[in-house]
Amino acid sequence: MDNQRTEISTLGEFGLIDFLTKNIELQNAGTIVGAGDDAAVLDHFGKQIVVTTDLLVEGVHFDLAYMPLKHIGYKSVVVNLSDVYAMNAQPDQFLMSMAVSNRFSVEAVNEIYEGIYLACKKYVVDLVGGDTTSSLSGLILSGTAIGEVTPDKFVLRSTARKGDLLCVTGDLGAAYLGLQLLEREKKIYIENPDLKPELENKTYILERFLKPEARRDMIDFFEQHSIQPTSMMDISDGLSSEVLHICKQSGVGCIIYEEKIPIHPQSFDTALEFGIDPVTCALHGGEDYELLFTLSPEDYDKIAFSEQISVIGYMTDIAEGTHLLTKSGNRHPLTAQGWNAFR
Repeated sequence: MDNQRTEISTLGEFGLIDFLTKNIELQNAGTIVGAGDDAAVLDHFGKQIVVTTDLLVEGVHFDLAYMPLKHIGYKSVVVNLSDVYAMNAQPDQFLMSMAVSNRFSVEAVNEIYEGIYLACKKYVVDLVGGDTTSSLSGLILSGTAIGEVTPDKFVLRSTARKGDLLCVTGDLGAAYLGLQLLEREKKIYIENPDLKPELENKTYILERFLKPEARRDMIDFFEQHSIQPTSMMDISDGLSSEVLHICKQSGVGCIIYEEKIPIHPQSFDTALEFGIDPVTCALHGGEDYELLFTLSPEDYDKIAFSEQISVIGYMTDIAEGTHLLTKSGNRHPLTAQGWNAFR
């Protein structure tokens, strides 16, 4: 009998996924893309369906000491829709399953669902079902999003090419800094409940963490301008982590220019207040839910005037590795220091 025990933490989230899915054999012709990307792609009578699921667990993904119930309901929808958009698809339906402990009242659960309904309305998605059960360890939300993509227009993580431009939408690092601010104020409150929180002029970074938005507008932009990214994924675990996923799955290397990474002024100032390098927050913070994608250089003119897209680097031969080129001209190997669910 083999009594060997391997700790999950030694594999990490993506290592565990690779381990559990390595023996999967697709048996149905309708399964076009299985495990390993932002979402699965299914063929259903000529239509290509995208399906994804995401878990949010109290104490792991959120802290109800500062996360309002309505916001966690909203966020539970957005994190799933973001994965659908990362496949260049449009979500249509959503299912929500929930496990709650007896410390939650009907009114509290209703508040969570107010956030779910609000997100579904904003993104024009139908809530079509789910499940509820009891929990002995707090609140657990499991969302499933179903969408549709024009046949063969879905975009994978594994199809970047040498010479492609590396692009991101929006700005990075704000959600991480919003979390750091809330954690600081929580600690201060525990030590002295009479002190008022110092949250003035921090609205942007707080909203980026508490109420993130998925980039539906970018999928519309791609369609309007006939843009087909060569690869894409959403930024949930940090820019560095996601870039390395694309490089690994596509078999390419990359160069990222530090000075090209988009950082909001409020994020920049707050990082300095905390004594943190703003670029470090942008590279490793996570939960931005922006889109990271690669693009043929031939399509550069189509995005050149978009204020929502930044070209931060380019893809290289795999032998050249993955590097960050600093403002001072130094090259540093790109490392993933973002979110790890099993640390």
